[in-house]
Amino acid sequence: MGGVANRVALVTGAGSETGIGFAIAKLLKAAGAQVAISSTTDRIHERCEELGGSKSGVFASPADLTEADAVAGLAAEVEKTLGPIDILINNAGMVQIGRDEPSSPLHEVSDEKWRYSIDMSLTSAFMMTRAVLPSMMTNTYGRIVHISSVTGPVVGIHGSTVYGTAKAGMLGMARSLAIETGSKNITVNCVGPGWIHTGSSGEDEVTAGQFTPVGRPGTPEEVGHVAVFLASEEASYVTGQLIVVDGGNTIQEYKVALS
Repeated sequence: MGGVANRVALVTGAGSETGIGFAIAKLLKAAGAQVAISSTTDRIHERCEELGGSKSGVFASPADLTEADAVAGLAAEVEKTLGPIDILINNAGMVQIGRDEPSSPLHEVSDEKWRYSIDMSLTSAFMMTRAVLPSMMTNTYGRIVHISSVTGPVVGIHGSTVYGTAKAGMLGMARSLAIETGSKNITVNCVGPGWIHTGSSGEDEVTAGQFTPVGRPGTPEEVGHVAVFLASEEASYVTGQLIVVDGGNTIQEYKVALS
């Protein structure tokens, strides 16, 4: 089977060199896909060069995916440069460079914070998905992967209600959309990372990862391999699912260090 070879893949939220999005982009390219990447800032061009640059067939463009015009423009640019989008990885969300969004209980969440957090993770995924669907349906092929979280769909964290709501919403969208598009050979799935050690991880998050059954935080590449499988031709009968990548953390009742 073909895996992802020669497929056109767009990965959003790929601006951080230590993040999940960039790890997925590297793995897709290594597997033979034509890769487009996006983030909110111009640092995406640095990631493009690290992937081999435009001469190697990589496309990169900054875009604010909470804006409908920017989303439409990005999708059109990718199609013009690489061809119709076969694979969409909705990774944008959680944090944005240059903006600090501290955790807070729901009763202290402002209207602005609510809208911003929902837009970052959920609305961006909705608008990006909507933009690529017509072409996927016409071509009767598509793989859509939302990078959700265990927070929201599986567990909760004090002070992260808005984030959990957005990530749970991604799963709800995936399940309904999987039903709507299944007959068109389009699959829609979510990956639910747990404690993953990236450049934006706090010390407490790294420590929490040490209390998983595996005994350490996960790596962006470990999330990426799951995303690449779901993006492949081989995953043709997997749709509407949440695949948890958390070192077994959510299956254990007692969170204690194991000898």
